[in-house]
Amino acid sequence: MPDPFTTAIRKRQPLPDGMTDALRLIDGSGDGVPGVFLETFADRWLVSTTGRTIPPEFGRWLRDQPQSVHWKHLDQHQKDSPAHFSGPVTDGPFLARENGLNFEISFQSGYSQGIFLDQRDNRAEVRRRMGTGLRLLNTFSYTGAFSVAAAAAGAETTTLDLSQPYLDWAKRNLSHNGIDPAAHHFCKGDTFHWLRRFAKQERRFDGIVLDPPTFSRDEKGKVFRVENDFGELAALAASVLAPGGWILCCTNFKKLPPSAFERQLLTSVRRGMKASHSTMPSDFTGEPYLKSVWLE
Repeated sequence: MPDPFTTAIRKRQPLPDGMTDALRLIDGSGDGVPGVFLETFADRWLVSTTGRTIPPEFGRWLRDQPQSVHWKHLDQHQKDSPAHFSGPVTDGPFLARENGLNFEISFQSGYSQGIFLDQRDNRAEVRRRMGTGLRLLNTFSYTGAFSVAAAAAGAETTTLDLSQPYLDWAKRNLSHNGIDPAAHHFCKGDTFHWLRRFAKQERRFDGIVLDPPTFSRDEKGKVFRVENDFGELAALAASVLAPGGWILCCTNFKKLPPSAFERQLLTSVRRGMKASHSTMPSDFTGEPYLKSVWLE
């Protein structure tokens, strides 16, 4: 009888189609392996565990695999890069593919490796909605994956993040797909500040992505909490939304139910917008923690 790790991976074999080689292979309790998560990036494996060590049975199984395996402990206070566990060492950036697009991945970049796989279907939908002549604003952009998806469809993108290194990474991601970063816009700084600035400039966007951290504090000490303040953020975004446009609002804050999240958004934007929800990708079989609401 196959072990639970092999069984979980076999369930996902139909997913890759030559266009995607970055996905979740084992999703904790959703695959009968609580606290254990395994993702592949171009056949390099990243293990994440809620426990401080890899369970012995899983560790023995991993050491029998030929892949490069790195591991990290899931801890919101940890900022360390994943540690090498078994197989060849992955010691530099490399490219992984998602729906035919290339993204730079690094196991030496800290807690996050360059792309959040739970947003795959949302990125595909952004690409579907975008096109030549349309404008996307990607806030809290991290390495700009949503910008790449929109630009691949011909859209003009504005990528916004607090971190210059991540903005530089976003530019490389565009280049990895044959897209000239000089044809797009990059803004460093606080999203609330830039949304107010765009409103004063009367800049308008056909699509806006809002995927903020659950908790943050700006340079003036103002605290942002998703459960209290996402509505204000959505309202500011609505003020720079072009007629017929949409806003994608995402949060992985587990204590905020989807219904309460939607209610907060619709109460705040006050534009008669309608809300629809999208689900997580099929390889995420565990808790549906990511809430994604499209306002249009």
